[in-house]
Amino acid sequence: MTPQYTPADRRAALDRAARLRQLPETDRDAIRLAQDPKFSRWLEQITATGGCAHPIHLSGSTTTLDGTTGEILRHYDTRDEPGERLLVRCRNRRATICPACSRLHAGDTYHLVRAGLLGGKNVPPAVRHRPRLFVTLTAPSFGPVHRAGEQCRPRRDRHTCEHGRALGCGTVHAPDAPVIGQPLCPDCYDYTGHVLWHAHASKLWDRFVIDVRRRLASSAGLVQSRFAEHARLSFARVAEYQKRAAVHVHAVVRLDGPTGSDDEPPPWGTVQVLVDAVRKSARRVLVRSSYSPAVGQLLLRWGDQIDARPLHTDGDGPDDDAVAAYVAKYVTKGASETGVGLDHPLTTWADIESAPVSTHVRTLMRACWRLGGLPEYAPLRLRPWTHTLGYRGHILTKSRAYSTTYAALRAERAHHMGHTDTPDAITEHDWRYIGSGHTPGAALIAAGVAEDLALNREAVRDECKGAERA
Repeated sequence: MTPQYTPADRRAALDRAARLRQLPETDRDAIRLAQDPKFSRWLEQITATGGCAHPIHLSGSTTTLDGTTGEILRHYDTRDEPGERLLVRCRNRRATICPACSRLHAGDTYHLVRAGLLGGKNVPPAVRHRPRLFVTLTAPSFGPVHRAGEQCRPRRDRHTCEHGRALGCGTVHAPDAPVIGQPLCPDCYDYTGHVLWHAHASKLWDRFVIDVRRRLASSAGLVQSRFAEHARLSFARVAEYQKRAAVHVHAVVRLDGPTGSDDEPPPWGTVQVLVDAVRKSARRVLVRSSYSPAVGQLLLRWGDQIDARPLHTDGDGPDDDAVAAYVAKYVTKGASETGVGLDHPLTTWADIESAPVSTHVRTLMRACWRLGGLPEYAPLRLRPWTHTLGYRGHILTKSRAYSTTYAALRAERAHHMGHTDTPDAITEHDWRYIGSGHTPGAALIAAGVAEDLALNREAVRDECKGAERA
């Protein structure tokens, strides 16, 4: 029987439609999703991605066959999924882009760095007794800047620069004051040197590592080319922007035997020998920039502030867990979050002029763009890296033998979640990329899922800490 609607029913339906049209687009989209018959399965996908803010949409299938008989053991096809697609994590490390995936990346980084300090993840526990250092290398000075505390007072021997500006403001700045790191005299500041130092920072680190190996070999009376037969230098390093928008490097450096973490270093490989080699190499190595008629040739070095602290198992020195946590926390920060850059490339001069950055950072971006237009600097690709002020290196890098890898950590996580293939089975994949991101309502729901999962993790962490204290 066809249902009969009264005029009152029609008016009520029209009123509901009118109220729905008055809702914001995000709310209307969320209601649409919730009314979908496959909403529960869609929500399962969102939860499986941890509430990823920009998931990848895939279409396709996976078939697992018995390697001997050819029998189909498992088959999965996205044709049965909402929208005929599967959502997977974007895996972006930046918290400003995807908080959910950045938390996962931070956790992986913590375990990666910690394994190289204390063992685990197929790294022997004996590494904690090896010579290990926490090294900090800084950029050189490109000009006087505002500093925290008493450091911003004028120098006694010189109060003004050649442009007549004071070389100190006389103010005792708080550590979080916005003026910290800004040049006292923009005309004196070497913006060209700053950008070119960034562009060569990764090469400078490579030269530093090579020189440390050479110095270790010389201290042991070895021919430098034979060093690899006696010892191996393992490291993990992270790049961090200072308040003055210059990158500095924190690194865990460890001395192993020739085969890596499974091998003990030679008797001559002591902590003090490693400290001396690191300090001397940091002061000695340099990189020459390409000659430019407009700039000349620059000699690029590390700054005067060099720190090499031994890591000890008896608690005398930086704590291993604290070092791992620090590195993990920083790798999730985007350039925009640190206030000294952006997380996306700039393609035009107008993009630079409209970027939400300080005058100091904008001037660095302009210098990067101008230098990128000179043919002698074309190999540096400065314009595509204007948003990072010319720095082209990875935020985190490590030597091959330092510890585990991100791929191994992801595989281990998949194993614990039960997504491993059957032994002797053959898996056939057929996947296609069909899009990414969320609709407004989906983004709202995903953010709620991510927040709930984060709160649950915090609750579990607090419960564990309480149990440890008890």
